[in-house]
Amino acid sequence: MTGFIVDNSSDFADQAKQKIAEFNALHWDASKRQALGLKQLNAQGELVAMLAGRTFGNWFFLESFWLMESERGKGLGSAMLIEAEAIAKNRGCRFVLLDTLDFQAQPFYLRHGYQVVWLQQDYPFAGGAKYFMTKPL
Repeated sequence: MTGFIVDNSSDFADQAKQKIAEFNALHWDASKRQALGLKQLNAQGELVAMLAGRTFGNWFFLESFWLMESERGKGLGSAMLIEAEAIAKNRGCRFVLLDTLDFQAQPFYLRHGYQVVWLQQDYPFAGGAKYFMTKPL
């Protein structure tokens, strides 16, 4: 053993992120980083679509995008993505970055002008893939 203490808690992970943010603040003004979130409710008030990310400098990082299965293929996802891109562009972003797994939404993003810039093969297991995609705004 190395003597390291194992800590797999979410509090520890948050603390590690905070320490990195403090270091990064010495090199750039992270206060300009802004959350970007959109959601859609149906007539019953149920959440049917969510998009979450953040903008900073030239980049919009699209972290999470989910649509209820019954809402897919109706144009809601496209409209939500276009709206998020417009918000990011208005904030001064020039590019979007996202990642998607092989069973998720790569064809959707390709239809919207995204390109695969890196493929992480065998993720998370043999035969799987994670696509890192970008798009200029």
